[in-house]
Amino acid sequence: MNESNSSAWAEGRGRNSRDTATGASSLPGEQNTEELWGDLKMEEVLTRENMSRALKRVKANKGAAGVDEMTVEELEPYLKEQWPRLRKELLTGTYKPMAVRRVMIPKPDGGERSLGIPTVVDRLIQQATHQAISPIFEKCFSKSSYGYRPGKSAQEAVEQSRQYVALGRRWVVDIDLEKFFDRVNHDILMDRVERKVTDERITMLIRRYLQAGVMENGLTTASTEGTPQGGPLSPLLSNILLDDLDKELERRGSSFCRYADDCNIYVHSKRAGERVKASVTTFLLEELKLKVNEKKSAVARPWDRKFLGYTVTMEKSTRLRASKQSIKKFTDKLKEIFRGGSGCNLGRLIKEKLNPVVRGWRNYFRLTQVKWIFEELDGWIRRRLRVVLWRQMKRVWTRAKRLIARGIGKERAWISVFNGRGPWWNAGASHMNEAYPVKYFQELGLVTLQSRGAQDAL
Repeated sequence: MNESNSSAWAEGRGRNSRDTATGASSLPGEQNTEELWGDLKMEEVLTRENMSRALKRVKANKGAAGVDEMTVEELEPYLKEQWPRLRKELLTGTYKPMAVRRVMIPKPDGGERSLGIPTVVDRLIQQATHQAISPIFEKCFSKSSYGYRPGKSAQEAVEQSRQYVALGRRWVVDIDLEKFFDRVNHDILMDRVERKVTDERITMLIRRYLQAGVMENGLTTASTEGTPQGGPLSPLLSNILLDDLDKELERRGSSFCRYADDCNIYVHSKRAGERVKASVTTFLLEELKLKVNEKKSAVARPWDRKFLGYTVTMEKSTRLRASKQSIKKFTDKLKEIFRGGSGCNLGRLIKEKLNPVVRGWRNYFRLTQVKWIFEELDGWIRRRLRVVLWRQMKRVWTRAKRLIARGIGKERAWISVFNGRGPWWNAGASHMNEAYPVKYFQELGLVTLQSRGAQDAL
């Protein structure tokens, strides 16, 4: 923002401004949570500090344009002209969000998930609202809720689940909510929001975001239920609603981990699990109007289920490992990269396309304690790279020449290139392994799943 417009952002920064209105990550430890309930005003949502933080977050997240086709790069120039009007509408309670743009993305286990992409202006306002109201609710959320919360992570959730199993709770009630983000009851959700936020301008704004509608193929459909995934408010609203489930499980003394709409409850026996599953299903339907997906929910052994991409081993010590589904999804993604690598320089393919995927997967599954999985995957990746090399060489003469140059004897090289086998077989054969050993790929900068070298720390 330039100096001429900074005053518009700074308005409303009066005696009620405080740190809790400017961020969602922390609250002063000495503050009483009850003092915050009902005290938040729209003016605090719109303070210059809070809006500036929200703008930085939206710009950092980038993301696709909404129905108005405005990009993140165009947002700040737009605000320089329009912020006084937008601020006035928000303060008077007359601001109306635009419909979200529907985008369908494939789910790992089949089917599609619906995302609702708000306009960048609405993403900014949602982010600012999230930052202001999140601290009010955070102090009340369960310690067993891990999804989309500051200071918590999926890795913490799976480690806690491992500990439950290690302590003898060797049955899990795996609860899957049927189309959760599409089925949220607006009245029930807003009742939970209004318990702690009483400024009607804020609560009405949140309700309008819930009811903004979805645009698809130029047509807008009204939203009577659900909270579209894709906006900054959606994860927080899901936690606010499902906090009722957390409190009910805590009241019962249950051992559970919840990450957004994924909830696992750990029990000592199958009979106990069946009883818990039935009672939780009834609670969700009667209290929150949410339906459990019976096809995807189950009472089972933890090592037969996956939670946030992980599973556990069945021995008494109980170790974490990446699930079979996660490994397949990972290798399928790498296969797409390898298929497009035949005409690409191998070093560039590794550094620009392969390494980011391998590094990201390894960082997420860093808690995996079954190391042979990483060893096998590293070997599989190198073999795939040798397939790329074999295909790039194309002609028999080129293959023989390259093998000889890489230290393979002349006679053996010619025998190898005339063996009549395909690329995959040759990539695993001794001549290709000796010509292109592990060291060759290390020199090209290949990131491995097993170790964190100095070059990989970048």
